[in-house]
Amino acid sequence: MNNADLISKTILFVKTKLENAEGGHDWFHIERVYKNSLLIAKNEICDTTVVQLGALLHDIADSKFHDGDETIGPRIAREFLESEKVDQEIILHVRNIIENISYKGGNFEKKFSSIELDVVQDADRLDAIGAIGIARAFNYGGFKNRTLYDPEIAPNSNMTKEEYKKNDSPTLNHFYEKLLLLKDKMNTQTGKQIAQERHRYMEGFLAQFYAEWEGEK
Repeated sequence: MNNADLISKTILFVKTKLENAEGGHDWFHIERVYKNSLLIAKNEICDTTVVQLGALLHDIADSKFHDGDETIGPRIAREFLESEKVDQEIILHVRNIIENISYKGGNFEKKFSSIELDVVQDADRLDAIGAIGIARAFNYGGFKNRTLYDPEIAPNSNMTKEEYKKNDSPTLNHFYEKLLLLKDKMNTQTGKQIAQERHRYMEGFLAQFYAEWEGEK
């Protein structure tokens, strides 16, 4: 099977699998990460097939929608790629991307490193910030029935991986617990450049939010 056919089949598989997914983790999220991955990859020496497959399959079964089980996504990806007779070395690389891409409170040490992981991770993190990142944060907060903001509940930016997974604080706290921290965690130069602008947009949003909250604007 040539690369174009494999990517087309993977896109169809992911679209079908995520048909009823939560709005911030649906096919359109995957598509944005896929496009950002290709944009970043243009400036890196990397295996574009691995980047494409990693981007398309990175959230095929997000653990937060499967009772925290982090093994489901890599297993589904492996089974799909094996069914398409993909080379085992590529399958292992894609699995490593899926297993090491998540933020997990920022205290998670990656057990695997590659430029392909760096590219896909940056693309995924870019989709968590800026205008779309804001929209996704509040969409997920609504999905979990979380409070928008509570001045009495302070953000906690030093959570363990397990604390982060169980955290149910107001949506605005998520900006300080993750979104505003991502700018300085980008791997590639392209990712860093794009993140700068998206970060500034979030800062402007927060300033406006607090002003409206206090009745100042």
